Amino acid sequence: MRKVFQEELTQVGEQLVEISKLVSEAIGKANTSFQIADVDLAEDVITADARIDFLQNSLDERAIDILALQGPVASDLRMIVGALRMSASLERMGDLARHIAQLARLRFPSTVIPASMTATFVKMAEQDQLIAEKLTELLETRDLEVARDILKANTIIDDLHLSVFKAIAAPEWAESPATTVDVALASRYFERFADHGVSVARKVTYLVTGEWQPQAL
Repeated sequence: MRKVFQEELTQVGEQLVEISKLVSEAIGKANTSFQIADVDLAEDVITADARIDFLQNSLDERAIDILALQGPVASDLRMIVGALRMSASLERMGDLARHIAQLARLRFPSTVIPASMTATFVKMAEQDQLIAEKLTELLETRDLEVARDILKANTIIDDLHLSVFKAIAAPEWAESPATTVDVALASRYFERFADHGVSVARKVTYLVTGEWQPQAL
């Protein structure tokens, strides 16, 4: 029974990695579609989100079965509960990638962001992509240095997000109301994607150390 239990825990971990890889792929395609108004890539992201949702539901059902049938304790219990919470964050990251792609599709054939904001959003996209890739590495290795890299990338995105809202609130901002809403929404999507990545990183840190530190890694 113990061997079967450990195999089930391993499968839960593998499913988290699989979802993380799909999220990384989704944000990569969403970023490209957003920057160059590629509607085909946007459609790919929107369609593929169903796969992330399916895997999350599958993982959650497996985790709940383990809780009900195996009665895990201590570190094993932390792993199962953590997996449930991490899968929810990863699923939400997939949703946010889909939202970015939907904005790109909505404004096609134009790009969503005015030229004056392009450089800022390119930087945000780069950091989100970094976070997504680092999450997969973190879930595979549980290397807490990788978790710290995720937190650093999130800090950069927070600063960029703040700069976006300062720009659209400035007197010299002259874009249309529709563009202003698009810019604000897009910045929020990129920022929230990173926040969910940090949430996963903190839960992995908790699994490794047994200590919950919500404000630091």
